[in-house]
Amino acid sequence: MPVIPVVPENHSHLLAEFDCLDPLLSALRFDSGRLKCTCLAVSRKWLALGTSAGGLHLIQKEGWKQRLILTHKEGSITQVACCPHDEDFIAVATSQGLVVVWELQLERRGRPERVSVSSEHRGHNITALCWDTSTLRVFVGDSVGKVSCLRAGSSKLGKGSAFVIFPIQTVTTVDSRVVQLGYQDGRLLVSSLSRCYLCDTEKEKFWRVGNKERDGEYGACFLPQSRGLLVGQPPLLYCARPGSRIWEANFNGEVLSTHQFKKLLACPPLPLITYRNEPNYNPAQSSPQSLGFPKLLYFGDQNLLTWTDSAVYIFTPQNGQVLLWTEVKDVADIAVHRNELFCLHGSGRLSHLSLLSAERCVERLLRRESWTLAATVCCMFQHTITTSRARKSIPIDRLEHLKSQLSSSAQTELINQLEEVILKMEPLDSASSSRRSSISSHESFNVLDCGIYRVISRRGSQSDEETSSLMNQSVSEEERLKEFSFVQEEDQVDHDPQSGERLEADRPDQGLQFHLPLSFRTKPPRIALQAVKDSVSSFVKKTTEKINTLQMNSELRHRPEFKESAQPDTLAGTASYSDEMESEVYNEMSNAEADMDELRSATEQAVSQIQDPLVLLDPVCLREALMEWLPVLERILGPAVLLTASVTNSNLDGSGEEKWDREYLSPCTEQQRESSESVAEEAELGEKEVLCEKQPTVDMTENASSLENHPEPIRVASPTPLPSDLEANLSELATLYTELSCFRHQQEVLESATFLRRYFFLLDQERVRRMCLLCYQQQPEMMSSFSEAMLALTQSSKVVEIIQRGDLLKSLRSLRELQPWRAPHLLAHFHRLYEKHGEAAVRSFSQFYPIITPADVETVAQRSHFLAYLDNLVHSRAEEHRLSFLQSLLEPESLRQDWLELALTHDAPQHADTLTSDGRPRWRSHCFTWGYGRFLSLLIRLPADISSKEKMNEMCRSHGYWTGYLYLCKELQRRTEAFSTICELDDLSLLEDPDGVEPQNLDEWKLLIQLSQQYCRVADPPPATDVNGSSWSNGATDCEGRISPESLTLLLARTLGPDRALELLRECGVQVVLSAHSELVCDLLRVAERRQRAMIQTMLERCDRFLWSQHA
Repeated sequence: MPVIPVVPENHSHLLAEFDCLDPLLSALRFDSGRLKCTCLAVSRKWLALGTSAGGLHLIQKEGWKQRLILTHKEGSITQVACCPHDEDFIAVATSQGLVVVWELQLERRGRPERVSVSSEHRGHNITALCWDTSTLRVFVGDSVGKVSCLRAGSSKLGKGSAFVIFPIQTVTTVDSRVVQLGYQDGRLLVSSLSRCYLCDTEKEKFWRVGNKERDGEYGACFLPQSRGLLVGQPPLLYCARPGSRIWEANFNGEVLSTHQFKKLLACPPLPLITYRNEPNYNPAQSSPQSLGFPKLLYFGDQNLLTWTDSAVYIFTPQNGQVLLWTEVKDVADIAVHRNELFCLHGSGRLSHLSLLSAERCVERLLRRESWTLAATVCCMFQHTITTSRARKSIPIDRLEHLKSQLSSSAQTELINQLEEVILKMEPLDSASSSRRSSISSHESFNVLDCGIYRVISRRGSQSDEETSSLMNQSVSEEERLKEFSFVQEEDQVDHDPQSGERLEADRPDQGLQFHLPLSFRTKPPRIALQAVKDSVSSFVKKTTEKINTLQMNSELRHRPEFKESAQPDTLAGTASYSDEMESEVYNEMSNAEADMDELRSATEQAVSQIQDPLVLLDPVCLREALMEWLPVLERILGPAVLLTASVTNSNLDGSGEEKWDREYLSPCTEQQRESSESVAEEAELGEKEVLCEKQPTVDMTENASSLENHPEPIRVASPTPLPSDLEANLSELATLYTELSCFRHQQEVLESATFLRRYFFLLDQERVRRMCLLCYQQQPEMMSSFSEAMLALTQSSKVVEIIQRGDLLKSLRSLRELQPWRAPHLLAHFHRLYEKHGEAAVRSFSQFYPIITPADVETVAQRSHFLAYLDNLVHSRAEEHRLSFLQSLLEPESLRQDWLELALTHDAPQHADTLTSDGRPRWRSHCFTWGYGRFLSLLIRLPADISSKEKMNEMCRSHGYWTGYLYLCKELQRRTEAFSTICELDDLSLLEDPDGVEPQNLDEWKLLIQLSQQYCRVADPPPATDVNGSSWSNGATDCEGRISPESLTLLLARTLGPDRALELLRECGVQVVLSAHSELVCDLLRVAERRQRAMIQTMLERCDRFLWSQHA
């Protein structure tokens, strides 16, 4: 990853996109080609979207749920505006010039009503809508400069107000098209193509803002004065001017100043923080921008927002500076509410952006677990992140946690930059001031990672003295706790049980006193010292528990006189135990280092062997190399059960606490045995010897049986930390062994599934996924073990919590934010989604192609659900690309027959409805609906060889899919079979349709007529009704379109002429009695043929005369 550039210090805010509205638009069908979003408006509660079909969709911003659809038959929606002081009212303008004010009545749970309608602007394009800030009044501007006022009645205004129809008032007519309207405190601001006008709607007075005209779309808006000392002052108004200029005027329309933004816009654009792509900031200065701002909007906290078709600009007019500008492609319209920005793009896509400071952006990204984006913003805006003000929202420990979530291999540069940012961070103002005041007498200090201030004193010996005093006090505290524990135990033995219970209750208060007299200590160092205290107390507690175990022996309780004599032995045993524990820890550490060296040596040897192409490409040699490495891996990193079994014979005496108990409790057991009879003692010893001989065999047998009955637990984490270089080599060898044992079915040492479960923490997840897909048919247990491992590995992700809540849309949105996507992790989450939502989850996962492939889905979903996924995936592509896309999915080629068989057997008609008892087509059975007919049509139209087409043809015939059967017969030149099937289906459209099989010569016509005569004689009359009714005629018979010699005669007459058709029938020996209608058709055809011949003769004669005249 390249080095992330740092933005200048004057930039502290940015635009970020946290929500994806694509699922919402998809649910509203806005992603189709027929329905488009044409305009939008936003309020505190609603997001209103107007469509090209005349519908207004009201979306509740909380949860992005659609609440209402308001329909209009007067054309598409061109403008929409939400009432700012009453969200129960909304104004809509249509393409025919109609303005409608709706009262939603959601609070009273009534039906929405049209409370006011205006046709004042009918025939003109309405370009602007604006609400009054205090009353139910809407101002309307159109393309000819007319501005009108529409007042809405409502039952909220009093009894009878809903029945009052207010007249439409014309406010003014300006010189050109209205660009933008604004209203504030009784004054209306009108911006046209040439100038701005200010209207006092109460006194009916008008002013021009400024004296200079302009030519083009330039916006204007009010800016309320609502901060600090400006509260209560009249609002200012701002008017856009050419050349990136903005006029600032007072409430009377007098221009106060002109803001020049042309040179200020030479700064580079800030990146848009979005999940769609990585933010990219280019610090190179750009050229000044001379722009015209088509609209101005009051945005956020005393800011102005404007845009062009390629960028969004935000200004702070109080100081005349550019807060930021960001490149946003294909901007068509923008609606704002507070610091929210909804952007409608020309393609119909909708973006939800937010203006916020850099530290707030990082905080929200951390909550969403967008680690890479959060780290990028931290590095890019480090001048803001490192300030003490940012510590309230981004503590240092959260950034440390962020750093730990980044990939140490792929994001090394980003981690280094983030570490530099953390080192520059300032603490909170209050904390830093107290620390500075408390250590003012010292020379300097630095802050450790745990929060402790390390002080470098002016006096050279002071720090050493403080350090030694701290260590001495820690040691003395440990000794004091030890002495306290011994005194407690002695008192507990000497005193009665009640006093023992009292002392036991008082012990925590007396034993946990731990004070360090540091004058400069504050909260973070105190937490660190508390950790030191806890570690010391934990060690003392463990030692005390061992001593308690010794002193709670039953022999000591019954014989108090033994207490004093046993005390020295106990103390001596404790001392020897401490020494032995230290030696055991040292031996374990040395053994672990030796094992790790041995594993590294064996791994390096195996890696060097497989680097030889002769070994790598020879499975036998490769297996031998891996077999030499595998026992070392099993012995060092194998499961604990195997390790225990391997050392049972050499470690029968036990280890750890058992060994400690046996050695230090032996005096007690010896004294007990002395008090028992010698004969019983010898018998017990004999029985124990027999048991000791048989015990290993029994244990090994039980372990073997348990391993056979229960699969090994999957290990997703390494039992011991491994160096990165060794881990990489181990991963390569382990993955190679898994692939070799899987494809060669080797079971001599370790089965592939067992090895996968045992050493999953070493395997390359992507390679194992591909391997499991390839061997899924032969070894399905491999995929099940892999899926179980990935489910365990991803269990800690926050996406799992969202999936468990049961909201499919939120789950998919959280998965889309997990970029970069990794197929194994997505596949694990897909398992959870499928268990929760079934087929709906399968259909929605087509959006993650090609990360998740059809082969992945097939291993998880049922066959019927997998077919739904395939159909949804193919039809998510454009129609002209579906065939080529489906062809790319058919790897290997054998999938074509499998998928065809799957589509023919699911959501298909019954065999009895399409086939007769002898396997012939049933009458009109091709008219039945096939659930996956579109998918079947694509499958059979794909290019294929002759053998594949023959197999598909037979499958279509055996399942009664006659449309596909006829198409394949046409492709295979089996025209006789096709004509025979058409005659049995008895549908003339199968000959006339573009995809039909039409006779190409006289022999085929003769054959078709003979077949029709044959099947007309033997065919049964069609049933009037079926069990479900005829899908072709819904239970009623219809003679139109049936195949008979007469209908074929008419069809032939249209092709060859009526006389030639009748002659051909006589040659075939078919006696056809034409009906009156057929005779009339033949007569008309003769007349049309004669007229056509005459017309052709006339045209030829004219051409001949013309050519002769030119020749002369």
